[in-house]
Amino acid sequence: MLEGPRRGRGATCNPAGRFEPTAREPFDDGWGSLEELAGAPAPPTEVRPDAARSVLTTNESPDIGFDRSINPYRGCEHGCIYCYARPSHAYLGLSPGLDFETKIFAKHDAAELLRAELARPGYRPDVLVLGSNTDAYQPIERRLGITREVVALLLETRHPFAITTKGAGILRDLDLLAEAARFGIVRVDVTVTTLEPALARTMEPRAAAPRRRLEVIRALATAGVPVGANLSPLIPGLNDHEIERVAKAVSEAGARQLDWILVRLPHEVKDLFAAWLETRLPERAARVLSLIRQCREGRLNDPRFGHRMRGSGPYADLLGQRVEKARRRFGLDRPPLPLRRDLFRPPRVDGQLSLF
Repeated sequence: MLEGPRRGRGATCNPAGRFEPTAREPFDDGWGSLEELAGAPAPPTEVRPDAARSVLTTNESPDIGFDRSINPYRGCEHGCIYCYARPSHAYLGLSPGLDFETKIFAKHDAAELLRAELARPGYRPDVLVLGSNTDAYQPIERRLGITREVVALLLETRHPFAITTKGAGILRDLDLLAEAARFGIVRVDVTVTTLEPALARTMEPRAAAPRRRLEVIRALATAGVPVGANLSPLIPGLNDHEIERVAKAVSEAGARQLDWILVRLPHEVKDLFAAWLETRLPERAARVLSLIRQCREGRLNDPRFGHRMRGSGPYADLLGQRVEKARRRFGLDRPPLPLRRDLFRPPRVDGQLSLF
């Protein structure tokens, strides 16, 4: 599976998805092919239209605190090697590896489809999350502006929503978010995985730098937008030594809460993550994988409800205790502000103006 790193990309390989009938694996033929492959330029980002007939995704998971979400994009150019959403590209006949971060599907008509869904008779508003699977503010959003159209619609209808991101592009929409905050219908969570620039560059190659994410938190807080932070994922042996440092930094930047999720490595992500470790951090690979197994009852992934977000065992318990102490120490244990649902006003879809 090992192919080698690509500049500006997270995955070191592009294995076939789990539903494909065949798989290909590079091997050394003695003619320098592997070296040539490893030195190849990073593949460019390709944006394809996503012809989805609906943009609202619902779930009944007991591990997730919301029941509906929108992902304007499938695939994510940020290229985070640990991303639990990577296996979703296998449903498209593509690789969860490099394909996931270079072949992006954009829902150009997301706002139009959402308008129709919000206008349905009997629709009941509740917190709608943007970026639950892939980042709504990944780099191509700067050009396409799909997320901004969705946010504008949610503001127009006074629909409560939350955003999770590690992209600095969210500051482009600060005008809309500040207005939504005045109505009490928005909150934002900024993911801060590490404060070490070198680790961030290789682990999350096209996401905002750690320093920039702290600036995003500060700007949102200054504008009156309720903002929290996610230390996610927490990877034993890789970034767990930063728990207290991250908590202090996000608190000083203006975050109100700090949440965390233990690294999840479903399906193909296990092999992609292991290959990345062997290529980028070979001296730490064995220890990191061993500690993850200690938190996952001997496996690299545990999909069971009640276990998948926090893990189990002594090491996972220790991580949880450290996060809780850091939250209390730096004032990050405040409950999130409830978002208002009573202001919702269904959009018009027939072009007729409202009488009120």
